[in-house]
Amino acid sequence: MCISMAPARFSGTTVYAGRRHHPEHGLIHVLGYQNTAVNLATGPNAMLLHLPALPMTRQNFLSAGSSDDILKRMVDAVRPLPVAAPSEMIWMSRSRAPVVEVFDHDVYTVLLARDAIAITEALYQVAPRKRPRIDPRLLEFYAERYPCHTIAVCCFDNADAQRAKPLLMWYEPLEPDQLTLPALDCHTGGPPDLDAEVSVDHWVLFGTDEAPESWGEPVDYPAGMRHELRGFLPDTVMGAYYGQDALPNGDFALAHDDLLAGDLDRIRRLRPV
Repeated sequence: MCISMAPARFSGTTVYAGRRHHPEHGLIHVLGYQNTAVNLATGPNAMLLHLPALPMTRQNFLSAGSSDDILKRMVDAVRPLPVAAPSEMIWMSRSRAPVVEVFDHDVYTVLLARDAIAITEALYQVAPRKRPRIDPRLLEFYAERYPCHTIAVCCFDNADAQRAKPLLMWYEPLEPDQLTLPALDCHTGGPPDLDAEVSVDHWVLFGTDEAPESWGEPVDYPAGMRHELRGFLPDTVMGAYYGQDALPNGDFALAHDDLLAGDLDRIRRLRPV
């Protein structure tokens, strides 16, 4: 259900993409990502997310704090909906943003890169217990196929994987009118096979602050949620579960106009060109 740096098994993935007009940051997209990870490697591991975003820094990562069931609450809101049938950015200037920024976020050490190839030289900044061995062919794949994306490598050890809170982040999107959720799949440590069909176990969720009245399902957020975090989250969500059949390898994508119309049948699998 994602890309790993070494053998791993991921299940129960929940991904959320939302579009918001934030009072401070303007038009942004918000991504939420959570799964259950089992590290099958003998040492550290990491998962890689390619983000359709302008350059980001650690300030784009949101702390879930004590509200670590945010994505579960979104799933609970939409769970009665039928399964949809599959169909065939940073406020620092680009010149000032570092090529790779390394920082701790929840249980992860994150390498946030504008250039996938530069990740190798930054790995020394990751503590040895979390430092994965990265196949250079994988980074070459992302440099070639996703040259304008921001790449997040989230490093963890075996104990970390069981304690991870949802990853939440906001960014200036490359395509404001399309919501894209990273779901490219490969758990071997090498480049993904773009021609493969892969098993999926995903809740795919969407939100927008432009939704018309009676759109979607209301989310029951915890009463103690921080006001700052709440400002990035939707009042209502729509979503679907994918898990019955294998799908072509790729991301999930939905046009914002189709989301406003509530047409989840227009969710498609998106592959790099």
